[in-house]
Amino acid sequence: MSHTHAWVLVHCVFSTKERANLIPDPVEMCRYLTGVAHAKKITLLAAGGTANHIHLLIHVPPAMPLAKAVQELKGNSSRWLHERGVHFDWQEGYGAFSVSQSQKQTVANYIARQAEHHRKWSFEQEFMTLLRKSGAPFDARYVFG
Repeated sequence: MSHTHAWVLVHCVFSTKERANLIPDPVEMCRYLTGVAHAKKITLLAAGGTANHIHLLIHVPPAMPLAKAVQELKGNSSRWLHERGVHFDWQEGYGAFSVSQSQKQTVANYIARQAEHHRKWSFEQEFMTLLRKSGAPFDARYVFG
């Protein structure tokens, strides 16, 4: 095959260090992440979050490892906040969950409703639910560091 054709959607979730409310304006953070994604050739389909975490629905170019894409997004956004005088750190890891094309809009809608969603659920409850539903193996003792 002379060309590579791939369209793999990933729902990425990452929180601030110790899940502290360090993101002063989640909407502005999502706008910034949109710019970073565009510059790095990452297709950002949806972004949303709260003061302590961000959700992204992305497509990563076939030649770019997912870990590199997340590193670019987290690293650039952390640097951006530091430059604006915000003492800021992301958690060390992240969650990444595959999304089928048929569920793309459902996940995008879920991401768009983060503020509403977190009036009822904590980030910890949400993340553990995502892990369980995905079937990803994990040890609950080490999920949050």
